[in-house]
Amino acid sequence: MGGFYSTETIARVFSYESSEVDWCEDNYKHSQLIVEYFNTMSSFIFFIIAPVMLYLLHPYAKARNLAIHMVWVMMIFVGIFSAYFHMTLSFVGQMLDELSIVWVLAVGYALWFPRKLFPSFIKDRSTFSRLVMAITIITSLSSFVKPTANSYALNCFGLHLLYILAGEMRCCTDQKALQLAKLSVGLWVLAITCWISDRFGCSFWQSLNFCYLHGIWHILIVIAVAYGSTLIAYLDASYEIPYSLPGLKYWPSDKWVIGLPHIVLNRSPKTEKEC
Repeated sequence: MGGFYSTETIARVFSYESSEVDWCEDNYKHSQLIVEYFNTMSSFIFFIIAPVMLYLLHPYAKARNLAIHMVWVMMIFVGIFSAYFHMTLSFVGQMLDELSIVWVLAVGYALWFPRKLFPSFIKDRSTFSRLVMAITIITSLSSFVKPTANSYALNCFGLHLLYILAGEMRCCTDQKALQLAKLSVGLWVLAITCWISDRFGCSFWQSLNFCYLHGIWHILIVIAVAYGSTLIAYLDASYEIPYSLPGLKYWPSDKWVIGLPHIVLNRSPKTEKEC
């Protein structure tokens, strides 16, 4: 009986619509195999933005720490799990989706959290990284107790990052960095507005026959992460490898109004060693 119950439980958490979360989009409207069609399709934006950001940030990661690539490698997994979750609305899909975001945030904290803000008992980044990983493991295990609280906790992490970023930008005089900060915050606010509107204003959007705000959230949040992570990486480069003379540019053209930001190093580490 124990084995049968275990198998039955596993089958249930993998089954379609076993999650308590159901977004505003009509289920099975465009496909009998995909519960939320547009929410699923919009998740593929991760597979477009992430490889481009990996390429654009490579010079910085090579000079600073190749582990930085883990942020965007894991964002690809966020896209995979997001697509799977919205395709099935399964409990397992929900947990994979939310926990993958938790781990992206954890890696970002471990790599980029300013040294000057470390707790007094922590002397180096490796110790801080181990502490972050330990807390993340505990958080991941605890999230199974109350899965519906995960998304709200994630948004609280986002607010904490905004608080840290605001503190860092007070001393910044670089106009490009300041502009990037404004764009990052603006995109995040717009994205979170879409998320909240879809979650709590569904009846209103259904009356307008426009139930796609969560899909728009996917697109906006990926771009917001691209902008925000580049800004944080730029500040990190300014602190940790200042001799590289980091700067900001936009791809595909610095003259375009819209583009993906990236870091340029105007002096290589080899040049510094030779000097």
